[in-house]
Amino acid sequence: MKKLLLIRHAKATHESGYADFDRPLKQVGKEDAVLMASILKGQSIIPQIIVTSPALRTQTTADIFTAQLQLPNAGTDKRIYEANEYTWVKVINGLPNEYDFIGIVGHNPGISQVLYYLTGQYRDLPTCAVALITFDNDTWESISGEDGHLTFFDSPKG
Repeated sequence: MKKLLLIRHAKATHESGYADFDRPLKQVGKEDAVLMASILKGQSIIPQIIVTSPALRTQTTADIFTAQLQLPNAGTDKRIYEANEYTWVKVINGLPNEYDFIGIVGHNPGISQVLYYLTGQYRDLPTCAVALITFDNDTWESISGEDGHLTFFDSPKG
């Protein structure tokens, strides 16, 4: 059985002067990331590793989650940045099988699209939302549409 934790990056600035890729988290975003990581820890929802888009806002979100959950530094996959549903599935299918529980920090709209594709459930993923999907599949490469079951969902907005 495989488990995937989708994490949308925390709230980032929209101030001018930043390229989209380089937008930093707002202070409230950092606080939300700490909050959501502590909720996951309290629920014993702790992935073995986290993979993130290399954009600054996702990388910072991943750093907060890995620190709070006492995980190794997150790996990066440049395909996650601006990924559509198809690219997300390629990323998931390429995850290392030695891990049964992996977290991915990404962006909307792709993260919401892949949640729907994998579970058949539509959820709006506000910033710093988390969604745990469980699969009966034994390998990451075998995962496809509606194989997953949404078993936990939360966000700082409640």
